[in-house]
Amino acid sequence: MIEKYLEKATFGSMKDFQDNYRLHVPEKFNFAYDVMDSWAAEAPESLALLWTNDKGECLRFTFSDMRTLSDRAASYYQTLGIGKGDMVMLILGRRWEFWVTMLALNKIGAVAIPATHLLTCHDIVYRIEKARIKAIVCAGDPYILGNVSEAARMCGGASGPVKALVSVGPEIPEGFHDLHREWTSAPAFERPLDIGTNDDIMLMYFTSGTSGDPKMVAHDMTYPLGHLATGAFWHNLHPGSLHLTVADTGWAKAAWGKLYGQWLAGAALFVYDHVKFRAEDILELIGKYRVTSLCAPPTVFRFLIQEDLERYDLSSLEYLCTAGEALNSVVYDTMFEKTGLKIHEGYGQTESTLLMGTFPWMEPKPGSMGVPSPQYDIRLLKPDGSPAGTLEIGEICVNVRSGKPCGLFKGYLGDPERTAKVWHDGWYHTCDLAWRDEDGYYWFVGRNDDIIKTSGYRVSPFEVESVLMMHPAVVECAVTGVPDPLRGFVVKATVVLANEYKAKAGPDLVKEIQTFVKKTTAPYKYPRVIEFVEELPKTISGKIRRIEIRDKDCQAVKVTSRPS
Repeated sequence: MIEKYLEKATFGSMKDFQDNYRLHVPEKFNFAYDVMDSWAAEAPESLALLWTNDKGECLRFTFSDMRTLSDRAASYYQTLGIGKGDMVMLILGRRWEFWVTMLALNKIGAVAIPATHLLTCHDIVYRIEKARIKAIVCAGDPYILGNVSEAARMCGGASGPVKALVSVGPEIPEGFHDLHREWTSAPAFERPLDIGTNDDIMLMYFTSGTSGDPKMVAHDMTYPLGHLATGAFWHNLHPGSLHLTVADTGWAKAAWGKLYGQWLAGAALFVYDHVKFRAEDILELIGKYRVTSLCAPPTVFRFLIQEDLERYDLSSLEYLCTAGEALNSVVYDTMFEKTGLKIHEGYGQTESTLLMGTFPWMEPKPGSMGVPSPQYDIRLLKPDGSPAGTLEIGEICVNVRSGKPCGLFKGYLGDPERTAKVWHDGWYHTCDLAWRDEDGYYWFVGRNDDIIKTSGYRVSPFEVESVLMMHPAVVECAVTGVPDPLRGFVVKATVVLANEYKAKAGPDLVKEIQTFVKKTTAPYKYPRVIEFVEELPKTISGKIRRIEIRDKDCQAVKVTSRPS
């Protein structure tokens, strides 16, 4: 399949990959028709999706099954009045119907808006009003159904933008369509004459809102092709692979790891639908179903290595990947010791596909994002627009002078001002800072508005947090700058303590942690202020809202410890 879209599909070295990766984008591309239906024609009985849940149920779907089911779903959604350009929100968690619905909406030219089951009624109202959502398809969970029903009512009910509420069960409350009962009577699907152009929006995500109201990230019809490098060359997948990405479908990481790039590579998806994450469950399932590839955030790997890995059959694993935060070398070394597999890191955003990665021809450096994907022309730029040199910090920027690279977003829908702030002067500005070492590997520093300037030094919260997390007392932390009359700002750590350390919270523990940081990294980076809290302020996606901590401290500096 990938040969259809690449000038050259196999590479012998990293240089070969960088020099010769050329993506061919058809004049009219539709992932559901051009990739999934093509697989159904070429390899109808090959496994596409293996789905299981914490109740012991297991379902297997071939590429032929996915074509049949997505056709049925496409026809059904058309009977509900959903068509080209209509906005449809999906709150389906890891239900298998998510994948069928994503393909169905693609086939009729509707816009899919995946969303997390953690959304409150207020969150859903905001999204309905901002995106003018026409239909919501959700899991039949009482919490989700209640919030969706109330949000639709608050947005005008039948006279508002939402014209159809659909539940995939088990509960089907009044006012909701029953997908499984109704779609069996839908007429045979006929491909629409007008499926749109490559420039049409096919997928949209609401950002987490770490620094303001969530933005609408709009991706066009070619976005899936941008993930070819993600699946085939970062995850290193191929026909016969069974890939598990640990992510909920409400986040863009699901599009990265359990949808487009994996199916382009001809791999099968492994999905575990569960309520509560348990490391031992993941390890058992890898052995039971012979999972060959795993991608998870470093946090998950930290949980995995807490288990006795020798109790589990991990012999089927061929490849490991991670993204979301820097990987601790202890985690990397432990996984390598226990499995013989190296963990390959990557970096990107909701606004993009994989921007950087540690690819198969490279030796990983734990904590490094790797190198730029050849799909993007990436530079590190200093505030004056000049290129940052080796070991110099700069903003990660993507060259868009010749047009938008395949995989990069179209812009923030309905928000030209916010779009212009990041897309100007021929560059897309990620607002993320990094530096490049002598070998060309890139290392994440932090968001440009998170950097702390103290006594003439620039301190990366990300670096200090990484060190703090090495102390056994620290379960979670956020590093910010707090106003100081002498230094302008001083480094502050807001810390959630491990249960066994909570009784020790006080000046002695503050001093112990400060000394630990001083000995582990450059002394000027140590937190002069430490506050112990029960929890950190977060977005619904689980990202820490440092802006909330900064705002509170700017209004009134109230902390539990004094600067030492």
